[in-house]
Amino acid sequence: MKSVAALLCLLALATWAGPLHPAGDTLSVLRVPLLVLAALAVIWTSWPRHLRWPLGGLCLLGLAQVGAMKWQVPAAGEVSVYQKNLWYRNREADVLAADILAQAPDLVTLQELSSHNQHVLNILRPVYPHQHLCTSRGWSVAVLSRHPVVPGSEMCSNGRGLAGVQVALPQGPVWVLSVHLLWPWPHDQRPQAQRLEQMVAPLQGPIVMAGDFNMMPWGSDVRRLVRATGVRRAGPLSPTYWLNLLGWPFSIPLPLDQAYATGGGTAAVRPLLGSDHAGVLAKVRLDAD
Repeated sequence: MKSVAALLCLLALATWAGPLHPAGDTLSVLRVPLLVLAALAVIWTSWPRHLRWPLGGLCLLGLAQVGAMKWQVPAAGEVSVYQKNLWYRNREADVLAADILAQAPDLVTLQELSSHNQHVLNILRPVYPHQHLCTSRGWSVAVLSRHPVVPGSEMCSNGRGLAGVQVALPQGPVWVLSVHLLWPWPHDQRPQAQRLEQMVAPLQGPIVMAGDFNMMPWGSDVRRLVRATGVRRAGPLSPTYWLNLLGWPFSIPLPLDQAYATGGGTAAVRPLLGSDHAGVLAKVRLDAD
């Protein structure tokens, strides 16, 4: 039992090692279950009390950090954003379009547009005529807006990852970024995030960033983009994807889809609507506190 407890403690600690190696980010996806298992294992060992209880307390402290993200509800903002990874094989795009129109957001960020679901753009075009797409290997990321875009502001990443454009909202111009990060290590999330960081760091003015980050908000690659743009997460934190490993009888809820803005805001989960990702409807603030 002691060796199991020691291993779980090391794995839980490694979930903070993302800045040192991208494998730490991969482990951070499992931070919550690792902390729970480590705390239980430590308490049940025969280690001395002066070792067991401080280690168990540290695990609980890490869980409290996640709990604060879950239960904290910031103030809502004046700009609404609908974030959705459609899933490239989604054949219920018309149902999704109906939900977007019913929620009536100012901005829409989409990922995994494909030949199966791209007609959603035509359905939404009468209300969202300003549409900026970036396509790579048959998949597109997109920003849709009710309001006109600033001419010449369109930007696309090399390869799948980012579509960005500056939108002339009534509150003033705002950069809107639709992000789709790759899976973490051993996949190429780290080099992709580094490339996107270089793209977004020079942007000036208010920023809205939303997307499927394929990573928890505490992952170092997500925090890299957050620091580069100076944005704050819209909360509370809620799962949008359910990961099943090796045919387990249960799935791990993961908040992979997130929305950010210069002033933060609130976020609520929308249904799957034919996708493997839930949507996020955020009401964000453009002015920093």
